[in-house]
Amino acid sequence: MASGLPAGKARRVQATRPSSAAAVTLVLVLGLTGCSDDPSGEPAAPSASGSGSSPADAGSPSASASTSSDRARAARPRVAGDVVTGLSVPWGLDFLPDGTALVSERDTERVKAVDPSGDVRTVGRVSGVDGVGEGGLLGLAVSPDFEDDSTVFVYFTRGSENVVARTTYDGQGLSGQRTVLDGIPAGPVHDGGRIAFGPDGYLYVGTGESGQTDLSQDRDSLGGKILRITPDGDPAPGNPFPGSPVWSLGHRNVQGLAWDDEGRMWAAEFGQNTWDELNRIEPGENYGWPEVEGRAGDERFVDPVRQWRSSEASPSGIAVAEGSVFMAALGGTRLWQVPLVDGGAGRTGRPRALMRERYGRLRTVVAAPDGSLWVTTSNRDGRGEPRDGDDRIVRLTFG
Repeated sequence: MASGLPAGKARRVQATRPSSAAAVTLVLVLGLTGCSDDPSGEPAAPSASGSGSSPADAGSPSASASTSSDRARAARPRVAGDVVTGLSVPWGLDFLPDGTALVSERDTERVKAVDPSGDVRTVGRVSGVDGVGEGGLLGLAVSPDFEDDSTVFVYFTRGSENVVARTTYDGQGLSGQRTVLDGIPAGPVHDGGRIAFGPDGYLYVGTGESGQTDLSQDRDSLGGKILRITPDGDPAPGNPFPGSPVWSLGHRNVQGLAWDDEGRMWAAEFGQNTWDELNRIEPGENYGWPEVEGRAGDERFVDPVRQWRSSEASPSGIAVAEGSVFMAALGGTRLWQVPLVDGGAGRTGRPRALMRERYGRLRTVVAAPDGSLWVTTSNRDGRGEPRDGDDRIVRLTFG
């Protein structure tokens, strides 16, 4: 078992981000809406030197014409209907080779199997989950070699740490749970939790700083990072810092990981009071938290490709499909579509808001094997608590 931190390094403290975004004017939209406003909310700052992340192509007439044209060409998905209802805070979702989805529920500690027709059943319970607030059973990833190894990975909170474990799924249930990476700081907030296999076959892990902002810039901590590990939990070969699982640093709370068709990596990140971010990730780069939030034009850090006010985003999962990044927004209660320009080489088209205020808070979006998108909700009651059994998976199709 690979241990990420010395014993006692992780501590649980309250973070500084307010629990709800600032009040905004609500616009009732019953269907998908093509929101053409630029969510950056300000003129673009200069990009970080050598970062490869331009300031979202905003701020110049020629760029505006280019992004408007690209946005018009981007395939726009339509809601096809519910796949399943009656879920309780679904968090992680990934597909088996036969098209069945495995879904983790944060608070129940259960993993459920959902087939494309909507039939759902519980296939296991992850042991050792001990989370409060944003912690619990979070990310889930199916091994790219599942047909040979029958392995499913999960990310969950265990007391003062978050861990990654591998399990075996035989088509009926989970068994053989084994921790492969521990020592990721945990807290009632900012637990990260997204895990996904990259095109290189290694497992990437998005973590949060658990409210301890100094951890994001501490290369010896696993908090506020994107990690890259082998299926056994060891640092993957070729990582930028020898002997370390750290792939990138300076993050606040990473909950979205995806790759485009050119193999470029994208990540969504919760900001604090002002800017939420979509970043293009390069190994060894520093994304600035807590020194900067959003675009800063500071050559020490990589600026986000896109940024949003927290009332419009509070982003979680992302997926790449049909030449766009799709980003699920919790506080923003919408699905953002961000067209990729020239294959996503550091440039994006103007974002479009979909599903705006139609289904509530959106947690996860995943590209299904049939080319559709599956989007999960994560709704709350009037006291801000999860509504048990209220959540669903919505299917979107193209064309």
